[in-house]
Amino acid sequence: MSEVLNVPTMAEMMAQGKQPEVLFWVGCAGSFDDRAKKITKAFVRILNRANVEFAVLGTEESCTGDPAKRAGNEFLFQMQAMMNIEVLNAYEAKKIVTACPHCFNTLKNEYPELGGTYEVVHHTEFLKQLLDSGRLTIEGGQFKGKRITFHDPCYLGRANNVYEAPRDLIQKLDAELVEMKRSKANGLCCGAGGAQMFKEPEPGNKDINVERTEDALETKPEIIAAGCPFCNTMMTDGVKAKEQEANVKVMDVAELIANAQDL
Repeated sequence: MSEVLNVPTMAEMMAQGKQPEVLFWVGCAGSFDDRAKKITKAFVRILNRANVEFAVLGTEESCTGDPAKRAGNEFLFQMQAMMNIEVLNAYEAKKIVTACPHCFNTLKNEYPELGGTYEVVHHTEFLKQLLDSGRLTIEGGQFKGKRITFHDPCYLGRANNVYEAPRDLIQKLDAELVEMKRSKANGLCCGAGGAQMFKEPEPGNKDINVERTEDALETKPEIIAAGCPFCNTMMTDGVKAKEQEANVKVMDVAELIANAQDL
């Protein structure tokens, strides 16, 4: 079955003289990583279902510069940021939604001082807005009563204090939300932040993602929910390292909602 996803670009919108309600910032992971592409598609299916007029930058979108900045290359970060800001400002972007907390944090907190000021929301916040305003309705469906634990992405939680939106969404699925011992402000990093995603781990006794996966498995979950493509990769690798992939799934919050809706 070839599904038809309606994903207009900002250029196409502008040609029609239209301004979308939100610009969906896909991010490098959501564009190129095979696993994260599924999250992107799930989110787009929800946007289409809720009749949200959105657009993407398409080929005009470049990396926000988060990995460069975290790895210490401020010069490269500013070059990448300036290019993006020029494009965003040319399209008069007002509200940006992204499924990547790294993009979210960078666009929201680090672009303003370089001349790029936008309302930036994480996809879990946006989905909650759609639910609260009645534009989206969800029933638990296949997730009713399932034990789900939520791993807080560092750049969503501790860096930006967004804790409730993803949890509210999971509870709307009639699922049983079980918290890890280390959660919310005390959450442990999955091990991919600070550009660590792109290098091998340092010598040590245990990889951080395995330690974090052990936290999650202690809650005896059927699903580990994530809100970040990097966390998703790290937790998936951790579940494999613990040989639990037959019992525990790692899913993005957007995928939970899209699947509950059979989108």
